[in-house]
Amino acid sequence: MRINLKKLDNILKDRKIERGSKRASSDLIPVLQEAQEAYGHLPHEVLKEVSLRLKVPLSQVYGVVTFYAQFRLSPSGKNLIKVCEGTACHVRGGAAIKKRIEGLLNIKDGETTTDYKFTLETVACVGSCAFSPVMVVNKQYYGKLTSNDVEDILKRYK
Repeated sequence: MRINLKKLDNILKDRKIERGSKRASSDLIPVLQEAQEAYGHLPHEVLKEVSLRLKVPLSQVYGVVTFYAQFRLSPSGKNLIKVCEGTACHVRGGAAIKKRIEGLLNIKDGETTTDYKFTLETVACVGSCAFSPVMVVNKQYYGKLTSNDVEDILKRYK
């Protein structure tokens, strides 16, 4: 399937980037963030085009994309579930929350449901330790969870 690069054109047109300059390299992460927002993930064709247009080696583009957890190389579900595995969440039952989600959705960490409704990620910390254990669905935080709370929360997004 061919990717429409007009979205990428729009992202790059407002940036006055001198190709191959230090400015182009420093714009790489913001360009990738905007491209992921526009496409939902970062297809190979988009990464190749970013590399060509910014004159940044494709290996460097992939290095950035694979280093930072925020970037996705494959489509994610409509609803992104992040389960905190930080110390406070871990101590207060975060593993049981994750296990319950995995059981209900029949996916593991990093996977997407076959209907593309949910993607599950574990993260090191969501910054809400006082409300642990915590999960985030899209940008909505749910805290002080028990494994019994999970099913009701997920039903809101089906």
